[in-house]
Amino acid sequence: MKLILLGAPGAGKGTQAELICEKNHIPTISTGNILREALKSGTEMGLKAKTYMESGQLVPDEILIGIIKDRLQEADCENGFILDGFPRTIPQAEALDAMGIGIDAVLDIEVADEAIVTRMSGRRVCENCGSSYHLLYKQPKVEGKCDQCGGTLVQRKDDHPDTVKERLEVYHTQTEPLKEFYSKQGKLLVVHGQEEIEATSRLVEEALEGLK
Repeated sequence: MKLILLGAPGAGKGTQAELICEKNHIPTISTGNILREALKSGTEMGLKAKTYMESGQLVPDEILIGIIKDRLQEADCENGFILDGFPRTIPQAEALDAMGIGIDAVLDIEVADEAIVTRMSGRRVCENCGSSYHLLYKQPKVEGKCDQCGGTLVQRKDDHPDTVKERLEVYHTQTEPLKEFYSKQGKLLVVHGQEEIEATSRLVEEALEGLK
């Protein structure tokens, strides 16, 4: 199962990705996480990315795609993977196609902007491993601590309500056109995100049923 997850920031992609991974024994490949790994391991692409990140610039597509390509060649991706946070733009999607990476489906989780603003202000992220939690919907076992690694949970700057609206605007402008791009390829699956995680998960499972 080779999946791309689409959806606005805070739509619940990370949570659903974790559940799909557990069930299908495939890795989630998050752009942020693999960038951090590439920087730590000092790969050629990682070092190139570092020069941009240290100067506060966005990592160019060709470097990001190179890092993703390296990651997809690792053994744990043999049976499939989930791409979360990539592609974000039509050129990135075209570059992914050009790499010859076959994607089975693109799962789009739809949630209204107003609900996302409320939802994201309660989100907390592990500053060590990047696992995601929520004050209402996905509380950690120990308050303020990550279940996975025991790291401290923090609110990211871009989860503050004043910046969430800006991020949504960028999503609608840059990333939402991917829905039409993948719809034309016959790969788009749309799920309407529910208030309860379990309810969304059921809809996701039904949508993915035909891929097994």
